[in-house]
Amino acid sequence: MLQSLRMASVPPERTRIIGVDPGLNITGYGVVEKRGNDVKLLEAGVIRLPPSRGENLPARLESLFQELRQIMKEFDPQAMCLEEVYSHADYPRTAILMGHARGVICLAAQLAGIPVLSFSAKRVKQSVTGNGNASKLQVQRAVQHYFSLNRTPHPPDVADALATALCYVNAMRLAGNAGRAAHR
Repeated sequence: MLQSLRMASVPPERTRIIGVDPGLNITGYGVVEKRGNDVKLLEAGVIRLPPSRGENLPARLESLFQELRQIMKEFDPQAMCLEEVYSHADYPRTAILMGHARGVICLAAQLAGIPVLSFSAKRVKQSVTGNGNASKLQVQRAVQHYFSLNRTPHPPDVADALATALCYVNAMRLAGNAGRAAHR
């Protein structure tokens, strides 16, 4: 009997997840904590990089790296979630530049020993709104509703980062439910 009382008093497993919406001007981030079925928003915001001026890309990437490392050090996440780079035929340079930011973000996570999970934009939108083609505003409203926020997260990069973290949480729930169903 004593053993079961101890087991009942053990706090539920917690998992901290950082969602990141990469950008070279603004990178959105959101840190959530999952305990059992509850998900709590710990912090969300943006990392604003210095304006692009000539050949300052390396300095801007270093700034992104340092800021992100500080956030990871403060919150000690167990996973990082990123949206996959979307490439549009009319704007190939944008995808290449985003790849630089995403690479620095992945490097920061790797050096911190944090696994990185990637999700397509459609999967993230489907996960939080039920519609893989949802607009930015729909994603913002879904995140606002989920966390009972007074207003929509702004800029949209914050909502996108939180939606990416929630996509992972939802995937964890589905995997857990599938595992429980298989054991029945």
